[in-house]
Amino acid sequence: MSVCRLLLFCLAGLIVHEFRAESAVPAHEAERDNPGPAAESSITFSSVHVDGPYIAMTFDDGPSATLTPKLLDLLAAHHIKATFFVIGENVAEHPEIVARAAREGHEIGNHSWSHPNLAKMSEEGVRSQLRRTDDAIKSATGVRPTLLRPPYGSITAREKRWIHDEFGYQIILWDVDPNDWKRPGPAVVRTRILKETRPGSIVLSHDIHPGTIEAMPSTFDALEAKGFKFVTVSELIRTAVAQPPHASPRTGGSIPTAITASPSPPPSPASSPGS
Repeated sequence: MSVCRLLLFCLAGLIVHEFRAESAVPAHEAERDNPGPAAESSITFSSVHVDGPYIAMTFDDGPSATLTPKLLDLLAAHHIKATFFVIGENVAEHPEIVARAAREGHEIGNHSWSHPNLAKMSEEGVRSQLRRTDDAIKSATGVRPTLLRPPYGSITAREKRWIHDEFGYQIILWDVDPNDWKRPGPAVVRTRILKETRPGSIVLSHDIHPGTIEAMPSTFDALEAKGFKFVTVSELIRTAVAQPPHASPRTGGSIPTAITASPSPPPSPASSPGS
């Protein structure tokens, strides 16, 4: 009887071991196929948790032949470093402006070649948009970009992963949006930025609209009066500190959804919906 009980005990142990081994496989596969929040947070940024009054001013859709140089003059006067997310077509047309921006310490990011909705494109189409712009920026500045802002903030989770793996880009969205592309007037642009900006904010605006450039001198003055310090996006990310456990992400501003496109049509040099 003791021998029989021993055999039954060993058999039961073997069955339990096999069951546990089989049930562990799906969990491992799910983790591999669906990266968790930690992996996503290292790729995509709408704002940054910082221990200090740091913010990043970003300007999209340029360079503009007339407006971007005016903005660069303003930034220099205020000793502010900004980040420009440029359109490849515009870089090819005005490489000297992008070269000046980089030379003066501003960061240059990829904003696609012609401002399409990347989430609705084939992988090869997206790759062409990014590669051509990447090459144009490298030709103008001597340095390849490390940041991507998808037009309209529209990009799929899968695109984020393969673009990060292939190009090394971090995906930069925003948490402050004055909707300056609607041309509400300089005073409105300024008021919206001042109302929404918090430490760690990534502020979206466009250097192709006259009202935006008109708004910047008083906007910079007011932000400086509030004690904010201006850094590039990459510098902002480098100043990030861990959030306290169970802390809720900071809200405020118009935070874009990562995979939902703006319903607006693609921009022209005179009008730029969204980003």
